[in-house]
Amino acid sequence: METTRLSTKGQIVLPRNIRASRAWGPGTKFTVEATGEGILLRPVRNFPETSLDMVTGFLRSKGKSKTLAAMSAAVGSEVRRRHDSGRY
Repeated sequence: METTRLSTKGQIVLPRNIRASRAWGPGTKFTVEATGEGILLRPVRNFPETSLDMVTGFLRSKGKSKTLAAMSAAVGSEVRRRHDSGRY
């Protein structure tokens, strides 16, 4: 276990091997959460969590809408194609 110090400016340096193993570079943002055992740091995701309802309609199509059955068949066909090519 490694240790670090809190600077006079309130900064903490994470050990190099931890930063390298997680590919955290300068400017990485973190959320800070107080837990019963201490502090939990989590890197901020590049994109906020969204639901399908929040993004429906952003990409417009000029063609006729597909049915759920047609979309399901297309996904199944692509999965089979990738599997047969050795991709999965």
